[in-house]
Amino acid sequence: MTAGRRTDRSESFGEALLGTVLDRAHELPPHLIGPLVADVVEQLGGRRPQVLLQDYGQLLLVPLAGEGLMDGDPLVIDDTPAGRCFLDALAVEIPGDDGVRVHLPLLDGGDQVGVMAVTLDRVDDDDRRLLSRLSALVADLLVTKHGYSDLFFSTRRGEPMSVAAEIQWALLPPLAMVMPRVAVAGILEPAYDVAGDSFDYALNGDILHLAMIDAMGHGLGAATMATVAIGAYRHARRLGTGLAEIYAAMDDAVAHQFGLDHFVTAQMMRLDTITGRVQWVNAGHPAPMLIRDHRFMRRLDAPTTLPVGLGGAEPEVGELGLERDDRLLCFTDGLIEEHTAGEEQFGEDQLIDWVNRLERTGRGVRAVARSLSHTLKRARGGRTTDDATLLLVEWRG
Repeated sequence: MTAGRRTDRSESFGEALLGTVLDRAHELPPHLIGPLVADVVEQLGGRRPQVLLQDYGQLLLVPLAGEGLMDGDPLVIDDTPAGRCFLDALAVEIPGDDGVRVHLPLLDGGDQVGVMAVTLDRVDDDDRRLLSRLSALVADLLVTKHGYSDLFFSTRRGEPMSVAAEIQWALLPPLAMVMPRVAVAGILEPAYDVAGDSFDYALNGDILHLAMIDAMGHGLGAATMATVAIGAYRHARRLGTGLAEIYAAMDDAVAHQFGLDHFVTAQMMRLDTITGRVQWVNAGHPAPMLIRDHRFMRRLDAPTTLPVGLGGAEPEVGELGLERDDRLLCFTDGLIEEHTAGEEQFGEDQLIDWVNRLERTGRGVRAVARSLSHTLKRARGGRTTDDATLLLVEWRG
């Protein structure tokens, strides 16, 4: 730059367009997100804007209501362009008689909030750039504003939710996280009546911390026990303690709160996202599965200790070096057990068979976790007699 001259700081069309969102975001009431999106889309020359949110069952994309937003019936994720955009986290453009319908993923840290859709007469690279950045801002708005309102919760609900499930969903971190070195995706069934199952994770620097639990029983009691277990896990993790100490803290919290006749099975992990070295502790939980080259390779068998709450011995810490693109599948026993009287268990062999089939699709962890859970539920005849939760972790190297 020549001395004495300043760079051009005048406002371009694109800056003004996105600035409309940024300038109003701080004090924007949640119910006015829709009208703001509609206003910005109109300035871009678009029409029929929609904000589609994933329902709790991960089956449908439900239109968010709002002045200026296009209404309509929920869209099936597995059979629509919007669903394809949602599953693959990529823009999908559909030419039609009235223009081009553009679907854009609403991403927040790799979690898929939903999809934004808009129709334009034609689409060029400038439109794609602006729409991509607009969708990123809209996703951030939805995430930051959801804690101030019940609007988004109500939109995502396809059926009544039990009190226990209400507690569990409030306890969960985002269902997915996709970062350069690691990706995580989880799903819970039955979405509207889950009680004792839960999971948690945190990416602290280069270390991914992860836990999956299954509290005994059903209903509100199981949800309460799961809340204590996850709370104790987070407390110990944030103190920087090791896996054995985390187990002891969880064990002590559950035992003191509920007595020695209550317990929670648990799996705790620690993954170094630079080296791929994973450590884990198993407290009466099904062994995780290692998936390599898109196939089941082995179970991560290691000596287990008693479930938390029963005063088990100090657990042995398992350790394994992952290879690039390895995946770890953690799950609760409800995924493989059928508790209906007179029927056989679904079994790990069928789980492994479906893992191998779905891994061959080459899709990301979020799409595979969702497909695996729904496929296994269909294979069980649509029944979920126990909570059935899975968590898929990928070390990306």
